[in-house]
Amino acid sequence: MPAIPSHVFGMAGSGVRRILEVALQRPGTIVLAVGEPGMAVAEPVRDAGSSAWRRGDVRYTPNGGIRPLREAIARKLARENQLEVDVEQIWVTVGGTQALHQAMTLTLTAGDEVLIPDPGYTTFTMNAHLLQATPVPYVLRPENGFVPDLAGLEALVGPRTRAIVINSPSNPLGVTYDATTIAALVDFARRHDLWVVSDEVYERFTWGRAHVSPATFDTDGRVFTVFSTSKTYAMTGARVGWLVTPPGWQDVMLRVQEAAISCVDTPAQYAALAAIDGPQDAVATAAAHYAENLVAASALLDERGFGYLRPTGAFYLWIDVSHVSEGDVAAWCLRFLDERGVAVAPGSAFGAEGEGWIRICLASDLDSILEGIRRLPAPAAPPRRP
Repeated sequence: MPAIPSHVFGMAGSGVRRILEVALQRPGTIVLAVGEPGMAVAEPVRDAGSSAWRRGDVRYTPNGGIRPLREAIARKLARENQLEVDVEQIWVTVGGTQALHQAMTLTLTAGDEVLIPDPGYTTFTMNAHLLQATPVPYVLRPENGFVPDLAGLEALVGPRTRAIVINSPSNPLGVTYDATTIAALVDFARRHDLWVVSDEVYERFTWGRAHVSPATFDTDGRVFTVFSTSKTYAMTGARVGWLVTPPGWQDVMLRVQEAAISCVDTPAQYAALAAIDGPQDAVATAAAHYAENLVAASALLDERGFGYLRPTGAFYLWIDVSHVSEGDVAAWCLRFLDERGVAVAPGSAFGAEGEGWIRICLASDLDSILEGIRRLPAPAAPPRRP
């Protein structure tokens, strides 16, 4: 029979999912490995989706999404992101994941290179491989606060470099870049004539530093921006996100969206409309909950002597376990799960620079988070301090 194409067969899987699959087979496991919000979806949002089902509103929508949702997103972008965009620049997608894949599909071809953060979200690398492009990691180091080093980026640009992925607030690190850094990254892309793919799905959860969208510095139409309802509104299973394109992409997007998905589930779009256009109390409550979890978890890590990155965004903690991981944190995480009943994400799942680190999610209930941290073997020596 025909062989699976090598670029598909050779694509690495998610190291986070590997841990999760094992954990789900073991009742009683404390699962801190995945970014699943612990808050309930707001009742008006649930009602909007179920009302669409009850009235039978399950037909095709326009490729870009229902007009009221796109208009609500445009208002949100102006209000929260200082972005004035036309509705035809907004394309409703199957979560932020499809928006990210769509952006990379539009900007990369076989043999191209794309600069991606390391450590960085696993799908950045997976998408590049699936598109037969080459992911080129740009290293985010503890001594630099896990912020991109511009000189290092310059050294990575080659004749096939076509795009750079920016992720702020960052998954897995929880770093939120300031306006100066964002402006410098967009300027770097402009000087080298690169596309920018900006992943901003954690935009509503920042701690002490405002979120800044790279598109606010875009003067020549090179930034594609990815958003999602998954984290903000705890709608991970509803699968609604959106891609904001530069101006002038409507005709291309009509064809590409039709080929990829036709359109997003109609009731889910109405739920997203209610979430974006309705009261934001649930988002504020979630942010307060995550912030409280962060304070308590940080205090316990300090008490036990761990090195970790103090996040300025998202809802994760990036913790140094190099004193026990013995150079293979993925294997250690499996042993830790087996021996102590706690699932954490190995840092190496997010790139080579994640070796010796783990990521835990702060969106769970506080008791589970603290118990999971208590079961971590504490270092005997002074920890690394990012």
